Amino acid sequence: MKVVILAGGFGTRISEESISKPKPMIELGGMPILWHIMKMYSAYGYNEFIICMGYKANVIRDFFANYYLYTSDVTFDMSDNNRMIVHRNYSEPWKVTLVDTRLNTMTGGRIKRIQKYVGNEPFLLTYGDGVSDVDINKLVKFHNEHGHKCTITTVSSRQRFGVINIEKDGLVSDFREKSDEDGAMINGGFMVCEPSVFDYIKGDKTVFEKEPLENLAKEGELDAYRHKGFWQCMDTKRDHDILEEMWEEGKAPWKTWKD
Repeated sequence: MKVVILAGGFGTRISEESISKPKPMIELGGMPILWHIMKMYSAYGYNEFIICMGYKANVIRDFFANYYLYTSDVTFDMSDNNRMIVHRNYSEPWKVTLVDTRLNTMTGGRIKRIQKYVGNEPFLLTYGDGVSDVDINKLVKFHNEHGHKCTITTVSSRQRFGVINIEKDGLVSDFREKSDEDGAMINGGFMVCEPSVFDYIKGDKTVFEKEPLENLAKEGELDAYRHKGFWQCMDTKRDHDILEEMWEEGKAPWKTWKD
């Protein structure tokens, strides 16, 4: 099952750093949050990724093109025709497809643009700015057992995202945009989608969190996997500082992989 990561956002609310790079490339502990998300999925055996790029796409391309340099000890011998010696070449078991889904494309449009790379099979989907200790295998099992077109991971947090009303059996009865009065569960990303989800997306201007998810909910095709553990998006500088402190203190709940 392929993992689709939305990594095309501007991220202008975080810091001046997000002016020169896309938000998923802002670092935690010296590595982009995108890397942290991929390591999370890889810990559960999901190693094929499709990255939906937009803003500053070349920053993401450069990172993966030179990944072995970023993760290895290297000697540059300038006295010997600038010879480069890689002492510790660490590699990931990843297959990464980078797709430029254009600068101003909305979330739904970005997903639609990578349809040919996903093919006619279910896929995992998440945002490039949030980390969690959600058990991906349990999420996929939940999705398969319920048999609907899309499953989203729901978390409890401040209401900045799409609001979800959930029935007792886990079926989503309503999905809508947030309002200031809301105090319900929210969409935390970490979704599982059947290929039929592409049919709900019209084009580049489609916001996935609006018509597609709203219509899936109305049709009884949207499930909610309730996650009660750790979840944190990196939407502001304060969010970034919280995650950075957790990582530096060795208390990052999303680090489910072994070094």
